[in-house]
Amino acid sequence: MREFVFALEYETDTNPVADVLAEYPAASIRSLSCHVTEDSLWRVDHAEGPPEALEALEEAYKTADFFADCLVKDDCGAECEVQVLDRSSDTLVVYTYWDRTEICTSVPHVALEYLGEGLLFETYRESRRYRWRIVLGSDAPIHDFFDALGEEVGECTGMEMLRLTELDPDHGGVEPGDETPLPSEQRAALRAAVEHGYYETPRRTDLSELAKRLDVPRSTLSYRLRRAEASLATGFVTNESLEALPVEP
Repeated sequence: MREFVFALEYETDTNPVADVLAEYPAASIRSLSCHVTEDSLWRVDHAEGPPEALEALEEAYKTADFFADCLVKDDCGAECEVQVLDRSSDTLVVYTYWDRTEICTSVPHVALEYLGEGLLFETYRESRRYRWRIVLGSDAPIHDFFDALGEEVGECTGMEMLRLTELDPDHGGVEPGDETPLPSEQRAALRAAVEHGYYETPRRTDLSELAKRLDVPRSTLSYRLRRAEASLATGFVTNESLEALPVEP
């Protein structure tokens, strides 16, 4: 078995959910389940973020011209069911189901056509970036699938191949140094922070100055740096034995 990780990057006004996530950088969505047949698709998503972001996301899910993961840019004529399964001040759990029409397609449907049955899907969304992880057979034609997906996605969505690795039961399929790359916004924030001395002691710049250089709100930059730092720290701990870490006297 292998895992294939790639990301889509939606342009403005091409996906209602991506537009909301871009407007609220503190919000994100991860899949709890995702299932596909030739004729339908259904999934459960878990969103978290501030209340106003969750309200906007719920509205986006229920928008008439949006069907979860459908790659058709216009109304594809599918019948879609959307149901909120759980809602709190900072979380939203949404179930979506749609019956496929002749023009409907999606990442899971393209995967089913080129990679076969028995696939496992895992997704994570923040801002305009939509990361997919597919667990599949070792002999599946990955490049044929990725080429076909590129034709379906069109010009409004960028694509990036992130990782293709054999699953190792002892390491969960991820070798040291193979962690999924950070989203582009987080990489840019980290790069600028290092280049301008934000992490030096004493600091050569503060968060407000750095945000002004990048032309983003201070709160947005702070969020991106915190998410990037958390991701890097988690990856480090995952791939290093805690017993091997030096203990300061």
